[in-house]
Amino acid sequence: MPTPTNPAPYWNKKGEASNIANDLAWNFPEQKQGIVSVVGGNREAFSTEVKITDYLAKYFPMIKTIKNHFPDVLKKQLPPLENIFFYPSTETGSFTPSNELTNSILDSNITIVSGDLSKNSLTAIGISRLIQSNETMPFILTRDTVDLVKNEAFTFLERDGIFLIASLAQIQKLLRALFYPRPVLLSSPIFPIIETIHKFTISYPVAIITFHEGKIICAHQGSVVTIDINSTNFTPLSLWSGELAARLAAFAMFNLQKPLASMVAAVNYK
Repeated sequence: MPTPTNPAPYWNKKGEASNIANDLAWNFPEQKQGIVSVVGGNREAFSTEVKITDYLAKYFPMIKTIKNHFPDVLKKQLPPLENIFFYPSTETGSFTPSNELTNSILDSNITIVSGDLSKNSLTAIGISRLIQSNETMPFILTRDTVDLVKNEAFTFLERDGIFLIASLAQIQKLLRALFYPRPVLLSSPIFPIIETIHKFTISYPVAIITFHEGKIICAHQGSVVTIDINSTNFTPLSLWSGELAARLAAFAMFNLQKPLASMVAAVNYK
């Protein structure tokens, strides 16, 4: 029951003091294992996808294979390197729905949909189909991916294994698109935000990382952990750079049964 000193028993405010990152790092294999797919990019932007791949390769060498999936409009801009693949694109230069893209991730252990996606309905349909294509694979959706698929979210948010790294404004729009009865108000103090996210992650099995009032908020199955951003090596801007998604992919892939711990570990990892 809530008490004056603990108004929300589901809320852990000591995430910054935890040793979760070190604990979960023990689960990393000694030999290379696993496949991470990174999906994103358009005619004008693809640097985030390259940065995520480089970060994973540098800091998580235990990952056996990192695959990049780009729209084929980028063929002339990217070298023909191993593990770079191209798929049909729209006239605006992003992904269009295709079986090739859907089938491309079937051998992966986890997929990051990293953003840089054109804002059109065909790309939204294609990415939503991609997420629906494998109900057991974890997906990390971040940056403009969250905006793109919010109107299709009802088709996949009821399945396990969906991670959202999203701004509070994106969470607000997502809840509106789902007609969720509790709104998120950006001007609210942190406790009403925590309460809404707590209830939302009970209603849906999604795992969420967001940010409000200097706190990184991690939530899953009604449990919420907040971490003071000043205790991490992130800034309010760098949270959305792709580095956090890369860290989360590594921790979640090797700790599939611990989504909340994986998120906290990814935030705290240094």
